[in-house]
Amino acid sequence: MNFDPAIAAHQALQQAEEQGELGDFESDILEAEEIFSTVQGPKATAAFEVLQEFGEKLPQSQRFREYLIYITWQQVTEGPLARYFQHGLDASNRFLEQFGKQIDGTPTQQHILAIRESFQGGLGIETEEVIEEHEEDAFQGGD
Repeated sequence: MNFDPAIAAHQALQQAEEQGELGDFESDILEAEEIFSTVQGPKATAAFEVLQEFGEKLPQSQRFREYLIYITWQQVTEGPLARYFQHGLDASNRFLEQFGKQIDGTPTQQHILAIRESFQGGLGIETEEVIEEHEEDAFQGGD
């Protein structure tokens, strides 16, 4: 990835807040975000789960759902469990399906595609791009 998911998460959440996407859940979301971003261990994991639940309640909130994808990567780096990789991959796919036309050609699209590829890699799923790259290296003598 050629971007920092933590910074992208912060920006996406700020935009969600500014655009009123958080609705009546705003204070609860911001409280959970504060815990997630400042604490480690079980409390941070619990805050992560709470934030994901809010995402289910706000399915039309583009920026908040984008934020959730980025923090899923942060969760993966804290505890690289297959379920987090799978959750991130599923969330990325749903996001692209739902908002793909609106983000076409934007940095957001590039970020989501890159992070999706990282989730796939964590699950051992090779993408066509990775396979083509590998084949090119093999024919040219590798390293």
